[in-house]
Amino acid sequence: MSNILPKKDNVFVTASITCLHAMKQIDGTGNKTLVVIDEKKRLLGTLTDGDIRRFILKGNKLTTSISEIYNKNSIFLKKCDNLLVHAQEMMIKNVITLLPVVDEDLVVVECIDWYQVILNPDVVIPLASVIDVPVIIMAGGKGTRLEPFTKILPKPLVPIGDTTIVETIIKEFKKYGMHAFFMTLNYRGEMIEAYFSSVEKNYELNFLWEKEYLGTAGSLKLIENQSFNTFIVSNCDVVVKADYREVLEFHKQSNASLTMISSYLNHTIPYGVVEFKQGGEVTTIKEKPEINFTINTGIYILERECLQYIPENTVVDMPTLIDSLMKNGKKVYTYPVNESDYIDIGQWEEYKKAVDKLSILK
Repeated sequence: MSNILPKKDNVFVTASITCLHAMKQIDGTGNKTLVVIDEKKRLLGTLTDGDIRRFILKGNKLTTSISEIYNKNSIFLKKCDNLLVHAQEMMIKNVITLLPVVDEDLVVVECIDWYQVILNPDVVIPLASVIDVPVIIMAGGKGTRLEPFTKILPKPLVPIGDTTIVETIIKEFKKYGMHAFFMTLNYRGEMIEAYFSSVEKNYELNFLWEKEYLGTAGSLKLIENQSFNTFIVSNCDVVVKADYREVLEFHKQSNASLTMISSYLNHTIPYGVVEFKQGGEVTTIKEKPEINFTINTGIYILERECLQYIPENTVVDMPTLIDSLMKNGKKVYTYPVNESDYIDIGQWEEYKKAVDKLSILK
């Protein structure tokens, strides 16, 4: 049997695949969960992107088999009447988005995802828990990566379909109930302020004006008189499809001063890579090897204490702030997401791909 079943069954995997293979398949499912089965399609367990994330954060490698990490005591449902109603109850109680349905022999006969549940007219969906955390969007830069577009428009107002980059970012945070937004302004800030004064908004938006450009962290000093303790900072050209409830819980449990959301990045070298000894004797050839990185997405969760490490009226970028925090013994953590959940809109070669990706993910 193949490790990956036909496309219509793309939530199914065997336990022999690697974490990297599983991550790529999770990216294509839309529900962040895979169902692990044996050669007779009997249920062995489930695997989520969170299972892989926790495994990697312990220092393990993506080339490891999922046999070590999948949940062997996963939740499942026996085939029955009123299947969707029973599925809804189990999915809400156990906070899961995919539920395997099995027969008497534990053979998986169906998988119910959350979208099936919410489309069922007999199901009453509870309101999602609201995150009462403000979001600061860093929108003061010139957006040189998107020139010549940004010679005319400030980067936050670059269009994505029938809306703007920055409204796309706000919409993603609003999915989790966040309603208080701050936006740092400098370059062509008057245009941004004028635009938002003319559009209808169902959220609170305040502007923070920099007299001079202060970098990706320097302008955070402008919120020092605000009363909140925990806040999110986002660049104005990235969208991350993370569950921010989980991110904030991870941040709090880690007792972190700052948590950066990172993204796995997998790159295949399109050549055979030659390895050799001193003198030129070839030892091996690796055909089209994959290399893996974890990159910074530009979205962070910070505690108020971070502000004391930002000097007044000084250009400070986020890497400088992070370095200062670590040198002073503060905890800095990372929360990695899948590559497909990170969308960089801030450069031309990525812009078209980002527009297409966002249209699919709506």
